[in-house]
Amino acid sequence: MFPWLLAGALLSYAVLPHCAASLGERAFPELSSSALADLANLREPSRNLDSSDPYSHLHKILIPRPADTENHTLVRNYLVSTLRKLNWHIEEDSFVDMTPYGPKNFTNVIATKDPDAPRRVVLSAHFDSKFFPSYPENQFVGATDSAASCAMMLDIAETLDPLLDARARRVEQAELGLGDDDDIDEYTAETTLQLIFFDGEEAFIDWTATDSIYGARHLAETWASTYLPPHPKRRLISAASPSTPLSTIEHLILLDLIGAPHPRVRSYFPDTAWLFDTLVSAETRLRAAGILDADALGRSFFYSRSAGDVSLSYMGDDHLPFLHRGVSVLHVITEPFPHVWHTLGDDATALDLPTLSAWNVILRVFFAEYLGLRPEPSSKRGEPSSPTHNPAQVRKSDNEL
Repeated sequence: MFPWLLAGALLSYAVLPHCAASLGERAFPELSSSALADLANLREPSRNLDSSDPYSHLHKILIPRPADTENHTLVRNYLVSTLRKLNWHIEEDSFVDMTPYGPKNFTNVIATKDPDAPRRVVLSAHFDSKFFPSYPENQFVGATDSAASCAMMLDIAETLDPLLDARARRVEQAELGLGDDDDIDEYTAETTLQLIFFDGEEAFIDWTATDSIYGARHLAETWASTYLPPHPKRRLISAASPSTPLSTIEHLILLDLIGAPHPRVRSYFPDTAWLFDTLVSAETRLRAAGILDADALGRSFFYSRSAGDVSLSYMGDDHLPFLHRGVSVLHVITEPFPHVWHTLGDDATALDLPTLSAWNVILRVFFAEYLGLRPEPSSKRGEPSSPTHNPAQVRKSDNEL
């Protein structure tokens, strides 16, 4: 991401007419305190984010992985294989682009729970690490940038997958007149979860319009110029304009620089300020219920927001090609950046496991409420609550190339 944060001056940029399948600002049905606990315990939230555990998602991703390298391919294949085990629809968007070091191969990984759904809420991050030409800088692993975000996305998919299946069964039963589902409307039921792992976010030399966000630029352009056949459920898209994959995105949520202790995240865009408030609400309720340890985590992860705030700045990141084409964006990025940004210090030691676990639970709640999901009580599953993870076990990873 580009570290240029403009404050106090309104950035001017061309934004195309809004084309996304937005349901607009609305209140999501909130989970009860017991349901919040059930969701937190559905899968132990820190297990896949513990870099010292060789079986965790984070351990598999936390290696140097610049675009078009052997390690990069290993990580991409791990993302694909993990999500294929869930039977999600996988698209590998491969292309070649010119870089300061000549042509390079890039591949975005797109995983969709229900590819036939008329609308998608997208959770995204980049999976490449920054390229450095010489040792020791070329051992950069980008723990916060953005290995931790990618590991969290995989865990969220695994956690919510059975809940999405259960939602589909509830909707089917209601359509057959065999059940009553008052807490999920037809529009929410038609929204699926999609994950995008962007390739080539990092600049090879200096961040410019052509040396940065290679994957996001390619995918946004491809989706803007790909026309979809008519779909009876695409009721929110104007019949006057043909639908594209971009027009089926309700919101794109982009994670970056996540995992260091004491993060602070702000709201950047007025149209998603209400979604930002939904994240804040999830955190507040989880702290109040004692599911997140407020004493250990310290202050809220979010800057306070006042009604009517107008964004006067934004970060350069993978969301920009989508934002400029009218897609609604929620950018979840810490500001200020972690002090280890783009240094060898951005390794496992930069991560705080309790903070990562808290982010994981907050995002579980956010997407569960967004999508109208019901966590099943542990007593009904016949399983004990997951054991408590010991944060003292966090240590520097011994990943080897």
